[in-house]
Amino acid sequence: MYVKDAVINNVEGLHARPATFFIQKANEFKSSIWVEKDERRVNAKSLLGVLSLGIISGTAIRIIADGVDEQAAVDGLVELVNSSFGE
Repeated sequence: MYVKDAVINNVEGLHARPATFFIQKANEFKSSIWVEKDERRVNAKSLLGVLSLGIISGTAIRIIADGVDEQAAVDGLVELVNSSFGE
């Protein structure tokens, strides 16, 4: 299992467009991947799950992966978050 924290910095937070990019990136990996906000954990490959967290700008999230490419998955998603989803 591999875990890293990240902060959502884009203006609108993790709304539909960046959430879609996040899910697409997560689906590039074989590992099981989750996103945690506060005490809630959802499947990072589920658009509905990610949107249900209501992640706004400035929110800290935890990205967790377990599987053969867990480190690459977490690092790739953290990099995407740090890029503010190209916004």
